[in-house]
Amino acid sequence: MRLWKGRFSEDMADVVVNFTQSLDMDWDLVEADIEGSKAHVRVLASADLITEEEKMALLKGLDQVLSEIKNGTFKPLMELEDVHMNIEARLTEILGERGKKLHTGRSRNDQIATTLRIFLRGQLVGIGSKMRNLLESLLDNAERHIDFVVPGYTHLQRAQPISMGHYWMSHFWAFHRDSSRLMAALEALDECPLGSAALAGSTIPLNRHLSAELLKFSKPTENSIDSIASRDYLADFHHFASMFSIHCSRLAEDLIIYNTDEFGIVKLPDSFCTGSSIMPQKKNPDVLELIRGKAGQILAGYVDLLVVLKGLPLAYNRDLQEDKRSLMRSLRTLHGILDVLPQLISRIEVDLTAASRALEDGYILATDIAEFLVLKGVPFRSAHELVGKAVKWCLKEGKSLSSLSMEEWRNLIPQFDENIFGCLNPKSSVERRKTYGGTAFSEVKRQVEKGKTLLGEMEKNLATWGERC
Repeated sequence: MRLWKGRFSEDMADVVVNFTQSLDMDWDLVEADIEGSKAHVRVLASADLITEEEKMALLKGLDQVLSEIKNGTFKPLMELEDVHMNIEARLTEILGERGKKLHTGRSRNDQIATTLRIFLRGQLVGIGSKMRNLLESLLDNAERHIDFVVPGYTHLQRAQPISMGHYWMSHFWAFHRDSSRLMAALEALDECPLGSAALAGSTIPLNRHLSAELLKFSKPTENSIDSIASRDYLADFHHFASMFSIHCSRLAEDLIIYNTDEFGIVKLPDSFCTGSSIMPQKKNPDVLELIRGKAGQILAGYVDLLVVLKGLPLAYNRDLQEDKRSLMRSLRTLHGILDVLPQLISRIEVDLTAASRALEDGYILATDIAEFLVLKGVPFRSAHELVGKAVKWCLKEGKSLSSLSMEEWRNLIPQFDENIFGCLNPKSSVERRKTYGGTAFSEVKRQVEKGKTLLGEMEKNLATWGERC
């Protein structure tokens, strides 16, 4: 079923058929494409371009095609190039001449632009639901570990004591911003291109507002050229996906490090790890390593799309066929990560014994000691220098700050008094950091409660979008 055979005197070469077909990347669009076609049929009927009987026959025929695809009795043909022509060809087999009316007033240009938006809308709602599970698992861990005191790190060196709940909430807020990007990507695709035709609109009186209404878009697109040339909404998706994958990679990297014998702060469940083919003792964090590695695929997909778009003149160009390859790959990767990561996080254990050992040397409390001096009127830079010299002396003498006697403290820093010993407890250090967003237990509890509220709002927003899928 060649759309252009009237113009050509030769059949397409087999190598060209193989090179230009897109079934390997657009067959997943079947349901969205048929949904768009059914809306188009109703618009044609509303304009009296087809009869009521033809409308019903076309709708029933499209349902039959979808049923055949789902039950496996209809297989796509490569020589028909893409999902659109395979559906239309089968519909014409079923209905004869009536099937040929389906494409009235429509081009594959506006058809694929519409189908992509329908498809991606549903995918984003599904991904959003899984992201909600991820956010919930982080909230649960934060609430469970509020009073667990562990080392916080900068430059992979022990820096200051923190609440483990505060650590989990740091990832919660990053992923929550990603959920906002997801919602923005949904908003960006909420316009309907159907009826824009090849690029100039149509002489056939199609009601584009009705098309948008039937397909549950907020409005039709404003410009027919932009309608079929634009892939901004795909770039918005890839931006969301890229930032999300980077945040996943960072979390995975942390947990891989904290799970090592050298750190030992977290313990991963056996069921989310693998062993070695030669070393019997090994327990490898392969799931986390794969999450870290797969981020590269998603970032590559973003670059792939942008490079395709960069060199294109208006309006439609066949290069745009390639937009689906990176889209489908990134979607599969996102779903895979989101299927496994929330479950893994929920089953992580924190080893307080290992965390306590990491807090024992006392140097991690150096900032608390400097701030103790500041509250006694010592300028911060002077306090910083004094405590730095004290740390240097302790390192030379093989002592920790927490092991020093009052006499040793006064020899090092004359301004000290007995109250200094109140600064030398990691838990009290955490509890004193009550600035908004700090690691104090009370602040972490506030964050958790706010997170629960935001999670409820996210669920409502996703439910609203879900009604349009």
